[in-house]
Amino acid sequence: MKRILLLAGILIAVSSVLQAQPKIKFEKETQELGYVLWRNPVTVTYHFTNDGDKPLVISNVTTSCGCTEAKWTEDPIPASGKGEVTAIFDAEAIGRFYKEVGVYCNASSTPIYLGFNGEVTADPKNYTFTHPYAFGSIRLDKEEIEFDDVNKGDNPVFEILVANTSNKAYSPVLMHLPPYLTAKAVPEVLGRGKNGRIEVTLDSEKLPKLGITRTSVYLARFPGDKVGSENEIPVSVALLPDFSHESEWVKNNPPVLTLSATSLEFPPLNPKQKKSQNIIITNTGKSDLTIQDMQVLNIALAVRLKKRVLKPGESTKMKITVLAENLPRVKGTPRVLMLTNDPKHPKVTIRVKATVKE
Repeated sequence: MKRILLLAGILIAVSSVLQAQPKIKFEKETQELGYVLWRNPVTVTYHFTNDGDKPLVISNVTTSCGCTEAKWTEDPIPASGKGEVTAIFDAEAIGRFYKEVGVYCNASSTPIYLGFNGEVTADPKNYTFTHPYAFGSIRLDKEEIEFDDVNKGDNPVFEILVANTSNKAYSPVLMHLPPYLTAKAVPEVLGRGKNGRIEVTLDSEKLPKLGITRTSVYLARFPGDKVGSENEIPVSVALLPDFSHESEWVKNNPPVLTLSATSLEFPPLNPKQKKSQNIIITNTGKSDLTIQDMQVLNIALAVRLKKRVLKPGESTKMKITVLAENLPRVKGTPRVLMLTNDPKHPKVTIRVKATVKE
């Protein structure tokens, strides 16, 4: 009998060791870059999370050709930890491209392939493709500033590409910066037809609160420019909750957020129409799930949430309504941001696709 119990104990121990494994989960495995300027290298970043129970180690990252250089987080990633793989494409060949990087790690017996595609164009003066957002004669590659997954003490940098299509020299300046943001133009002056970038740096220690912070900055299109909706750039920051003070019991029995959908698509709407869809939020974990903060990032959406605290196994309904009359005034992607006490899903984004009938 003792021998049987000993054998059973050994089998259980071996089984638990086999079950405890690292697991790599990428936010995106393929990225569309659109048009890229010839000989203007681009950087593609793939963010990932270790959803397993043991440290994740990336041993190597290979590229499909010599035109791409790869970098990655080389330190072991603990359970629930985050890292990134970066590919730098030199854009030396004109035409369409598809490139891959292969990730070798202890979470998979075979390489995990990540891809990116687009088209290299040789027309440096046609910034319509590479800088799609027009602010007068100044064009940008982005129309909003997003700092996602920020932890206290971080100082991330958000890069905006800027092109000068005017007939005069131009100095890129962002106006009305809050205390937690600084901006630097590289170079400081752009000649006619030239391009550069604006580097926006976040000082997370100066943020007013945990959770989601929203504001707007304004691009100066010419000396003496005023602020208004035409040159507004929305800013959103998600400062993640601190889980270091949770009890051991909660750490071992965390809440788990489960959504019926992470994106919604609406049919074309009439100009005055209001249309709603529902998302079911369920706590599939073992302790209470709390929705700590929630914000709607534009005036075209309205959200109603019945409950903010869900016990294990409990569900609630989130009603998202699109206000069609406000869609033409929206800048950026309509979406809802939520911060929760789920350590694996502290920030959740629900994106909404909606248009107005012509």
